[in-house]
Amino acid sequence: MTTEQIAPAREPREREPRERAREPVPFGPGSILWDTMGLYSSAVAGNSVFILQSMHPAIGTVVDRLSSFRTDPVGRAMRSFASVQTWVYGGQDAIDEGRRLREMHKPLSAVDEDGNRHHALSAEPWAWVHLTGFYAAVTASRYFAPEPMSEEEQRQVYAEFLDLGRILQVPERMFPATIADYWDYFDDMVENTLVPHKVALEVLDRMDQVPPNVPARLRPVVAPLSLVGGRLGRLITVGTLPPAARAKLGLSWSGADERRLRAVGAVIGRSTPLLPERLRYMPIAYRAREAARAQEKLRKVLEERPL
Repeated sequence: MTTEQIAPAREPREREPRERAREPVPFGPGSILWDTMGLYSSAVAGNSVFILQSMHPAIGTVVDRLSSFRTDPVGRAMRSFASVQTWVYGGQDAIDEGRRLREMHKPLSAVDEDGNRHHALSAEPWAWVHLTGFYAAVTASRYFAPEPMSEEEQRQVYAEFLDLGRILQVPERMFPATIADYWDYFDDMVENTLVPHKVALEVLDRMDQVPPNVPARLRPVVAPLSLVGGRLGRLITVGTLPPAARAKLGLSWSGADERRLRAVGAVIGRSTPLLPERLRYMPIAYRAREAARAQEKLRKVLEERPL
């Protein structure tokens, strides 16, 4: 699987760059991210995104030195998912969450084994953390949605991801102008910037292990679940990485592995639409969608009230 196979929608070079709104605007009903970002099925590619992010030397170093991913991996993942959900479903709170994240990351810096200091808010790694999300969205739709995104849907989702980047205060100059530019940027980052960072390798190695903060009396019960879930998670994680990243990490991927991943993806893609909305969407997304419907009903009642 190549990035070309994942994203066939490469736009013509001569296309005029679109105007960009400078101020972040909260998301709401009618956007594709509103309908997809909160799905549990959209999160299954999340581990591969973390691997791609931690392969960046700056991000890997800061995570290695300052993150709780070793001592509290489940808690860290839950906090990350809650933050991501807030970006799309939080309304004005999304803007506040973007500011909070910037403030939280301002003091974060760390020195790698070669003596190089890396800052969490440097433009390139901060943009990479955000822009890997578009790769994840396209990949998740390819494997785990009823149908892959069309070219038009990819263009709309990309525009929405740039709007999301403004919420996260990614510098405007870091945005590739078109989808074609994005894939050139993505391929170049994987090929020339990412490294087989020890954090990425450690995350992969620990996927089938019991989290360290599980009490000792529960570890024998949790161990079989961790083993089964970890092996499935590793299959999904490795399979949804771009081939060049897999090669850098020394990961093998066979035709049989691809068929297993596609079988898992088919089950997820076909079953998800059959579930009640409460079970399809994560809690923040579900409540936001519920509240939006209630607000729309109120708006219609107010429009129809006698004057």
